[in-house]
Amino acid sequence: MRVQAVMAGLVSAVVGYASSFTVVLAGLRAVGATPGQAASGLLALCCGIGAAALFLGLRYRMPISIAWSTPGAALLVATGPVSGGFPAAVGAFIVCAGLIVLAGLSPWPARAIAAIPRPIAGAMLAGVILSLCTAPVRAVVDIPLLAVPVVLTWAVLQRYLRKWAVPGALVVAIIAIAVHGPSNGLSGAALRPAVELTTPTLNPSVVVSIAIPLFLVTMAAQNVPGMAVMATYGYMPPLRPVLVATGLASAAAAPFGGHAVNLAAITAALTAGPDTHPDPGRRWIATVALGAGQLTLGLGAGLAMALVLLSPPVLVTAVAGLALLSALGSSLASAVTEPEGREAAVVTFVVTASGMTILSIGAAFWGLVAGGLTALLLHRRPPLERRSSSTAEAGAERPEGRVADMSADQPS
Repeated sequence: MRVQAVMAGLVSAVVGYASSFTVVLAGLRAVGATPGQAASGLLALCCGIGAAALFLGLRYRMPISIAWSTPGAALLVATGPVSGGFPAAVGAFIVCAGLIVLAGLSPWPARAIAAIPRPIAGAMLAGVILSLCTAPVRAVVDIPLLAVPVVLTWAVLQRYLRKWAVPGALVVAIIAIAVHGPSNGLSGAALRPAVELTTPTLNPSVVVSIAIPLFLVTMAAQNVPGMAVMATYGYMPPLRPVLVATGLASAAAAPFGGHAVNLAAITAALTAGPDTHPDPGRRWIATVALGAGQLTLGLGAGLAMALVLLSPPVLVTAVAGLALLSALGSSLASAVTEPEGREAAVVTFVVTASGMTILSIGAAFWGLVAGGLTALLLHRRPPLERRSSSTAEAGAERPEGRVADMSADQPS
């Protein structure tokens, strides 16, 4: 049975890595990282995940799955080049890590995140990842010979082996790159894991544009759902120590290019579910195996970057988009399911998806601002109007003596 738990953890590590490492590399490159810095960032994230998973699994004896922030990486893609280049982005990563630690040390940041209406949070995430999710369509049009087999593989596996859909599509993409790529292949690529230290700089506009939205999307789209998934299987790990541990792991990874480490939301079910081990008290073994697996996978960061460089950019983005389609669906559902706040969610989505930049601050922040202002504008007066009308109707229906009796009971 221990072997079963170990295999579950290793599968979780492979699925988490293969399904979204292209998003991470694309995000780091978008904010100015060189190929070497992006590979270093991927390695740093794997090490941060491994260290946090090993510590939390052994400390609390629970299947606390750790991952990098895939929505956060998508946010970096949507943000694009920033003032001050990659050092300024690294400075924002450190600020985000500090906010995560602060959320663990003090209850008010987590409460502030929880206060953001769910439709607005879902709409912001949907707007951030929309451009990536349209990439498979663009790839099919631009490079059909490479993209069509990738999309078809994903569709078939999505039907029969859902959790392997994105890794399977990635394998087909790698084969396509090997067959149709440059004749020299990987001969000139640096395949060994590289560690590059980037000296951070603090740029206020980049902090607002990257650090705050990265913190918000990591908390709302990773940490909170991750806790919910574990609660589904009967686990209630202490959130505040978990946030401190992942925040410290993020801070350690940031100078080497890593953007954020957090609770896993999707792959958490692979380690916390009954298929991992029949005894819930032994499923923590899967978390330890996940940590060891991520440390091993990090050694392939150079190879992963080399494959990305050999492929057409739109193909890499297409694989990333396929990995994020389910996240887009769930975030859109969260945004529009509830009639209350739907207009504010739509405004948030449109502004975020526009990709606009004002005062060197990216669209994700302005989407939150626009959605919040819309919510205040549309939902302050209507409740008062409804309350007045319902009171008038109730007064008209009550016998006059009853109204007098109630008024007499009111304090003067």
